[in-house]
Amino acid sequence: MKQALLVFLGGGLGSALRYFISKNLNAVFPYFFLGTYIANILGCLIIGFILGSFSQGKLLSENQLLLLSTGFCGGFTTFSAFAFENHSLIKSGAFLHLSLYLFLSILVGILAISAGIYFSKQF
Repeated sequence: MKQALLVFLGGGLGSALRYFISKNLNAVFPYFFLGTYIANILGCLIIGFILGSFSQGKLLSENQLLLLSTGFCGGFTTFSAFAFENHSLIKSGAFLHLSLYLFLSILVGILAISAGIYFSKQF
């Protein structure tokens, strides 16, 4: 039960932060959804760091791992919003923006995971 509460708490905090970021940044660049992009990339960096640290036996207990990775990062990053936004770009015919958003989200997301793992080894 304690683990479920940790995931619940982390997920709520991550979701609230994602909402705040998306609400304030998604309108900045039409057809790019900057808030979702930043939340997803930052979430990739954070989870890379968390999982990299945990795999080395540094810094985190299993309960902290659940709170931060499954909970916080699970609530903070949002594949469903990402998919819906891409669907919106397809419906509007914004194929150049769609291509840019997809490519940057996936490529930079993978690079952010790698950077997070790299940074976790430096501490």
